[in-house]
Amino acid sequence: MFAALPHAAAMCAEALDVLVAHLLADRAGWFRRSGRTLINRLTDERWDIDAPVCDPLELAGRLVQEDLCLLAPETGLPLVAAVLCFPSRWRLAEKIGRPLAAIHGPVPLYAECLATPVERFIEKLRSGRLVERFNWSIHDDPALFQPHAHHDETAGAITAADAGTRLTLRIERQTLSRLPATGAVLFTIRTHQQSLARVAAIPGAAAALRAAAANFPPDVSDYKGVTRFAAALDEFLARQIEATA
Repeated sequence: MFAALPHAAAMCAEALDVLVAHLLADRAGWFRRSGRTLINRLTDERWDIDAPVCDPLELAGRLVQEDLCLLAPETGLPLVAAVLCFPSRWRLAEKIGRPLAAIHGPVPLYAECLATPVERFIEKLRSGRLVERFNWSIHDDPALFQPHAHHDETAGAITAADAGTRLTLRIERQTLSRLPATGAVLFTIRTHQQSLARVAAIPGAAAALRAAAANFPPDVSDYKGVTRFAAALDEFLARQIEATA
């Protein structure tokens, strides 16, 4: 999915320029530039980066595995452009143009506890600094592209016997950085996921995950979609812990 508001054109162009410079410096074995053309050494794909055939941010999204979002340096930090391949329970069409607080409206306690400090933190973010955070969830669907709500009709059938194969741990590595010219904030999302069975086989992982899930407040558990299979998840992890004790 791709969307961009008209006034985001300069921000999208700068995001592509910054990303290309990073790839040429950090992934020189994969990418090289010949005049106006960026060349992927691995696939031999070539792009005219000065006059791309699509929006510059869309091209940027084709160059890396991350999803890319742009927040304008305006009151409320609205989402003005994004290329989104792997959404986790949200739709770009419903978020584009909305301020950060509205985008996170469904998140428990965000408005009460997080909205103001998060906006202050981003407003103080300076160019040249990269901020990294991780977000995790457990899904009953292994698809990377998940724009829709949780699947209630299937989750109820999950049991401790099949939770390891039917549930997936999904982790997002997210970064924030300030573009120096336009002042826009580039928000990147790299999605990693693995079956719960493989995660639980890692020494100590089952116990840590069980404790984390058990500490979810009810509204957080509901928001993350865990409530529907919480009992099966807990029993599966308890069995894994016992088996490795």
